[in-house]
Amino acid sequence: MSRQINKLSATAVKTAKPKDKTIRMADGGGLYLEIRPTGSKYWRMKYRFAGKEKLLAIGTYPDVTLAEARKVRDRAKEQLAEDVDPSMAKQVSSAGSDNR
Repeated sequence: MSRQINKLSATAVKTAKPKDKTIRMADGGGLYLEIRPTGSKYWRMKYRFAGKEKLLAIGTYPDVTLAEARKVRDRAKEQLAEDVDPSMAKQVSSAGSDNR
C-alpha cells in the first residue's frame, strides 16, 4: 500500500493553531508543516541521502504557500532520484545568487 500524498489543504494550513509544544502536520512525501508554540509556521522536508536522515528547510508560511512547498518537495525528489542532495543544491544555488 502506497503512502497518501497531499493530505493537507490550504484551509487546514491557514487555520492551524499553535499548541504548548511544536507540532507537525504531514502532507506526504516527507513534506510537513512545523508549527511552533509562538505561532510560527515552517515548511520542512525530511529525506534520506547517502544513508543519513536529513532535513530541507523550505520556508515559512504564508511566504511559501502549500502549492509552492509541494513544488519544492517534488523538485527535491527529482534531485534525489538523480543522486543529488537537495540541501547541498540549495546551498550552492543560494551562494551563487549572493555573488551577483
